[in-house]
Amino acid sequence: SVESKDNGVLWQLDRDTFNHIVKEAAQKKRQRYDTFLAKVPLLSSMDAYERSQLADALKVENFPAGATVVTQGEVGQKFYILEEGDACATKNGVEVMKYSAGDYFGELALINNKPRAATVTTKSEARLLSVDARSFKRLINVSELMEKSNRYT
Repeated sequence: SVESKDNGVLWQLDRDTFNHIVKEAAQKKRQRYDTFLAKVPLLSSMDAYERSQLADALKVENFPAGATVVTQGEVGQKFYILEEGDACATKNGVEVMKYSAGDYFGELALINNKPRAATVTTKSEARLLSVDARSFKRLINVSELMEKSNRYT
């Protein structure tokens, strides 16, 4: 039970109304990201249901220009998709890759269970979508990713 220390106003929602609100919010999020995710090369082979599952797991992270998103050598905890802005990857201080909207990074550390291969820094204000390692391995076809990740080696 809950006991109030001061006088207050209590609001109540019935179960059906609460469920409707939650489901509607989830549906809007899925619709917002479905088209975007379909344009990401890695995810283009996913069907609408798989993309909706991924959309449910996405977390939005905003970074200012010049911010470090991941650092070379650290343990990988997340997979990132750049929704807005620009970023670059550096290895030992040398730029090795540029990223723009729709590009992704962080998959190699999660697939191979190895430290981050590069440092990724934002070049402008950036909005990234992240997926934690556990959800990544559950929702994304890792064998297909392995084939596509050969572009980095």
